[in-house]
Amino acid sequence: MKTKIIAAIAAAGIATVASAQSNPTVGGAPMMADMTIAENASAAPNLTTLVSAVKAAGLVDTLMSDGPFTVFAPTNTAFGMISEASLNQLMAEGNQKQLQQILTCHVVAAEAFSTDIVGMINDDGGMHVVPTVGGCELQAYMEGGKVKLKDENGRIATVTTADVDQSNGVVHVIDRVLLPAGQAG
Repeated sequence: MKTKIIAAIAAAGIATVASAQSNPTVGGAPMMADMTIAENASAAPNLTTLVSAVKAAGLVDTLMSDGPFTVFAPTNTAFGMISEASLNQLMAEGNQKQLQQILTCHVVAAEAFSTDIVGMINDDGGMHVVPTVGGCELQAYMEGGKVKLKDENGRIATVTTADVDQSNGVVHVIDRVLLPAGQAG
């Protein structure tokens, strides 16, 4: 009996390790499928600007809630494409609403893994409209075997790391910050 219990515990431990290993890393940091989007993003060294922006926008609790969410997460390099002055202005205390709108234009109120997104792109003849929590409409399409997203200003982001499973959704890391219509960056 004792041997069976030890074997069951060992098997459960192996399954947990295998599950953690199958989830992509982000910035070299392991991402845990049993942690929230906010918790995992905080561990990724290439998402520190995003984490700071989420804090400044007051969206941490949202990204720790049950979801499910799909988040297109811009890297530090993506934020680096925005001028430092513009980024500092966005992060300033009086610009919380504008920052919230920009960040929520990266969030979908459903869980969509890459196979789901590619399926929707194919079903829609090569281009799928993605409505976001922030009211933006992104255009998802495939190019060179990669999922691309075009914002309302024509800016294009490529998914560089897909299907990072979270307890409250999924994250797809992208290489550009997407903006609502009429905003330049």
